[in-house]
Amino acid sequence: MSAADYRKLADLFPNETVTHSYVQDIDLPGPAGKPGPGTFALITLDNDLDHTKPTTLGPNTLVELGTVLEGLRERAARGEIVGVGVTGKPHYLVAGADLSAVKSLEKREHGLWMAQLGHDVYATLANLGVPSFAFINGAALGGGLEIALQSTYRTVSTGAGALALPEAFLGLVPGWGGVYILPRLAGPENAVKVMIENPLSNNRTLSGQQAFALGIADAVYEPADFLEQSLAWAAGVISGEVVPERANAVDPSAPGVEARWQAAVAAGRKFVEAKTSNASPAPGKVLDLLEANRTMTAAESAALECETLAELMQTDEFRSTVYAFLDLVQKRAKRPAGAPDRKLARPVTKVGVVGAGLMAGQLALLFARQLKLPVVLTDIDQARVDKGVAYVHAEVDKLLGKKRLSQDAANRTKALVTGSVSKEAFADADFVIEAVFEELSVKKQVFKEVEAIVSPECILATNTSSLSVTAMAEDLEHPERLVGFHFFNPVAVMPLLEVVRAPRTDDAVLATAFELAKALKKSAVLVKDAAAFVVNRILLRLMGEVTAVFDEGTPADVADNALRPMGLPMTPFTLLAMVGLPVAQHVQESLHAAFGDRFPVSANLAKLIDNNVKALWETASDGSRTIPQATTSLMSFGSSPSMGDQVLRRVQDALAEEIGLMLDEGVVAGPEDVDLCMILGAGWPLFLGGITPYLDRVGASERVNGRRFLAPGVASRPA
Repeated sequence: MSAADYRKLADLFPNETVTHSYVQDIDLPGPAGKPGPGTFALITLDNDLDHTKPTTLGPNTLVELGTVLEGLRERAARGEIVGVGVTGKPHYLVAGADLSAVKSLEKREHGLWMAQLGHDVYATLANLGVPSFAFINGAALGGGLEIALQSTYRTVSTGAGALALPEAFLGLVPGWGGVYILPRLAGPENAVKVMIENPLSNNRTLSGQQAFALGIADAVYEPADFLEQSLAWAAGVISGEVVPERANAVDPSAPGVEARWQAAVAAGRKFVEAKTSNASPAPGKVLDLLEANRTMTAAESAALECETLAELMQTDEFRSTVYAFLDLVQKRAKRPAGAPDRKLARPVTKVGVVGAGLMAGQLALLFARQLKLPVVLTDIDQARVDKGVAYVHAEVDKLLGKKRLSQDAANRTKALVTGSVSKEAFADADFVIEAVFEELSVKKQVFKEVEAIVSPECILATNTSSLSVTAMAEDLEHPERLVGFHFFNPVAVMPLLEVVRAPRTDDAVLATAFELAKALKKSAVLVKDAAAFVVNRILLRLMGEVTAVFDEGTPADVADNALRPMGLPMTPFTLLAMVGLPVAQHVQESLHAAFGDRFPVSANLAKLIDNNVKALWETASDGSRTIPQATTSLMSFGSSPSMGDQVLRRVQDALAEEIGLMLDEGVVAGPEDVDLCMILGAGWPLFLGGITPYLDRVGASERVNGRRFLAPGVASRPA
């Protein structure tokens, strides 16, 4: 491609936040008292914004970097410099490609240009005529890590977090050389770990120390003098005094490597199948590239990477992923729709938790760790209170053992959590949340007792997953103080909080709830008080349909595996066992009472619960699953079995119907909030876009509701 083509591409993005390439000449140090090897050109990548605005790579950024590198190549040819380094502004090397720019590339040709532009720029870095060095001072994601990989040598800071090639998670492939270089540098097994296993495990990243251990970096230094140490190391390499050792490096043509390479790819494919059921094309494409490039030159691999990137950029799965990741998780989650003015929020200096069971203990630990405020647990007897406090202390000790807390922090956290058998302990609390049995009468009694003790300004919150917040408030003297504050299990891990507004909940209470959610590092979504709110309503509609087809006579393996083309985190019957049959049935009964036959109550599940059966499947040591004869004998079935594709379509249509009704009822502000809830509260894949883009894609939205949930182009290719 010509420079004119790249300029045309860059001109499509006049509003790009450009990451500039600032060059500084440095005289490299020599060993004690001796002259250094010469002048070193250090490029610092910086968008001139603070640390809340990560540096990214768009077309204008790449054109500028390429121009700078061409100039340095000319200087190297004239003998003016002995090496080139690349580092970043504080906290970042580069956080990857600008996804909003990539998503807006409507023509396949433009996507191909973007891929080729990156390769051309990085090829210049790799062929300067002098050694190039990447000093990884902070986050290096995707194209950011590939800048480092394309350099001749790399150092990394122990303070650098978030090193990754997350493209499989984002619906793309590492398209600027990472998929070629990484297996040769760190071995094919580590390449699969970084490019497949980590991205598909909740987008896990590497620390600086982990990247060094894998062989991605040649040297590791502490943050305090990272750049100084890196420059001294580079001087040693250039002068020949330092020779980096690469124990994990692999020559693809060496004896035995072909078998290792094939085994790594096969393991990757098995992992992708288990995690996604191959419902997203990107992870498989990463492995296709890895498999093919063992016998390729770098240029041949680059051409294939560009073609693959251009193809994936045009898929609905990629556009759904960008919608989910960028528009929802990165933006909407931070500015919740309908949240009141944060200035209305009240200060919270002490938290009360009613109950001392597992959920209450998880809540107490979260509040104490994140808010660093006193938290008091209450329960009906001292033994339960002691058990609840002991649970929190044991969890703190686990965090200490994993070095996620210092000894001082552990001691302080333990000291913040106390227990009492009397609710009088809540007298000076500003926020009291109940975590007692999911029974309306029990919760109403709790709030009646608490209200008699706390101050008029104290906020009362319920962690109910399905019951009416309005009904809980009806006997209170101040119903406006009650808010739903629904966490998901496990509390420490799941990022969603459904903040439930009952008709009389006031704005100050809501504003405080949203500020607390933020302080707890949770993403809050405002929901109307309707049975099961968002996540559980959708999950129970799904499980209800699958259970119904099973009861009608569909074989269990057909019913349970029919949704595999969606790529959900687990099958319906696995989810049922994890939630617990009694809990799921209890919520289903609440939904049946609220919405009728759309949420059928399974007589077969009732029989299993009555006979203390915990799960439908029994898993053998070899991983095979069967339903024990003793379980089967408890149940009765109809004579109307369905095929897998029929079950899938039935569930698609049921979800489209339920979400349509939820939006008509005003349960949330829009389909975007439904999607955000399913991503953050149920772990649904980004390549589904949450759920509504998927239902649009398969036609369920229009089959059932006569219209799409989202306009074409929002989470799909433009019309």
